[in-house]
Amino acid sequence: MPYSGGMLALLDWLVDALPGPMRRYVVPAHVRLLAQFMQFGVVGVAGFLADTAVVYATRDMAGLYVAGTLAYAVAVTVTWWLNRIWTFRGAGAIGSVFRQWLTFAAANLPGLCLNLGTYFVLVTVVPVCAVHPILAIAAGALAGMFANFTLSRAMVFR
Repeated sequence: MPYSGGMLALLDWLVDALPGPMRRYVVPAHVRLLAQFMQFGVVGVAGFLADTAVVYATRDMAGLYVAGTLAYAVAVTVTWWLNRIWTFRGAGAIGSVFRQWLTFAAANLPGLCLNLGTYFVLVTVVPVCAVHPILAIAAGALAGMFANFTLSRAMVFR
């Protein structure tokens, strides 16, 4: 599976800087997985920014619940695209682009539940999150991140 040379090169450099006895415990497959997870995290930041922008642009008009739902749909599309062209470049590219997007969205349903569930609970129960929804968006993104990475790797970008 292809990985970005930059992230992997950085991790390889860090591994090479480890003392010899420690270096023998480093498994190359784990280094590649960590590089991929770090890229997924960078893409997640882009998704978080898109999510936040949509919530803030639409919350007065649509309310926090509809704004959060719309924002999640935009963020899923942004993160799918960036993961497709960077994190998992060349993996899982069989079939149409739309089919892959649908598979990505479906595979990330557990992440959706964690993400939007956290967001909805926080904007409902925690007054500061209703005033500053970026806090709830961040908590939701973190809540869904590991499930989304695992399922994206296993089901969409194999």
